[in-house]
Amino acid sequence: MAFISIVSACLVLFSIGGAAAKVPAIIVFGDSSVDAGNNNQISTVLKSNFRPYGRDFFGGQPTGRFSNGRVPPDLISEAFGLRAFVPAYLDPAYNVSDFAKGVCFASAGTGFDNATSNVLNVIPLWKEVEYYKEYQTKLKSYLGETKAKYVISEALYIISLGTNDFLENYYTLPNTRSQHTIDQFQDILLGLAENFVKDIYGLGARKMSFTGLPPMGCLPLERTTNFMNGNGDGCMDNYNAVALHFNGKLSGMVKKLNEEMPGLQVVFSNPYDVFMQIIQKPSSFGFEVASIACCATGMFEMGYMCDALNPFTCSDANKYVFWDSFHPTEKTSRIIVDYFMKHTLNQFL
Repeated sequence: MAFISIVSACLVLFSIGGAAAKVPAIIVFGDSSVDAGNNNQISTVLKSNFRPYGRDFFGGQPTGRFSNGRVPPDLISEAFGLRAFVPAYLDPAYNVSDFAKGVCFASAGTGFDNATSNVLNVIPLWKEVEYYKEYQTKLKSYLGETKAKYVISEALYIISLGTNDFLENYYTLPNTRSQHTIDQFQDILLGLAENFVKDIYGLGARKMSFTGLPPMGCLPLERTTNFMNGNGDGCMDNYNAVALHFNGKLSGMVKKLNEEMPGLQVVFSNPYDVFMQIIQKPSSFGFEVASIACCATGMFEMGYMCDALNPFTCSDANKYVFWDSFHPTEKTSRIIVDYFMKHTLNQFL
């Protein structure tokens, strides 16, 4: 009987993940750092399903990714021997047969705090989880209970959000700042992040990569704000300090959850240091420009302000660290993903 069980398990492994791949699917939650185009299907101004977005994607197609090409989950999926991109759950061009090896629930503009998603009328994190539950039901109908459970438990979950909670919420909405100090707000977000991990753990997720905050004070938009306020054209150091502090708290949360939750394997993928190295010494990584973005003037534009009619957009995004005023180019994303594959995600290979 035991032998039959082992044979059955091997057959499941082989049929789902090729030659018994350790990660059969990439499942994505988060914001515009990882959104593959879900915002195309909702009523929000925060979209990127038009040129020049996507000009370096397959076929030069704008997909709703906030990049000239692919975003990190696409590159991670490819690195794990899966498809070269992870499709958006709400994209009508794809169905459960596509999503069985990777699916993205992320929504540009969202955050841990529901108030963050309300700013630009995007999908809140709780709704991303509802879509995930719906996906599980579809997956079980498509693959059968046993195979679906295997995919759900062995998939790698990419979780990437938090920047909007600070830049679009705390530092933008006076109501949030009047109610909480920055430390209090970080602790609220930490509680929400922990609850999210517990929610998807309760739904069967076991392998997770929790992405830290980038040096958000060095985004071209924040540099422009700094300059407009008469503080020079450097990074906003206070925003970077917040990112570093919050990353420290996230790292501690990840350690605690690994100790407390049986079978959970979560890593903290921190982009801060490698991203800062790229920004401070762009030429070392093959870039020419780090202070402004490729799209439009590169100082404040993203979304609809970064469109095909803008005459200022650069001709070669590979020379730029940032694609628009808020998001990196595919080349930058690839350097960061390569760093993750060597230092955190390698334990899932």
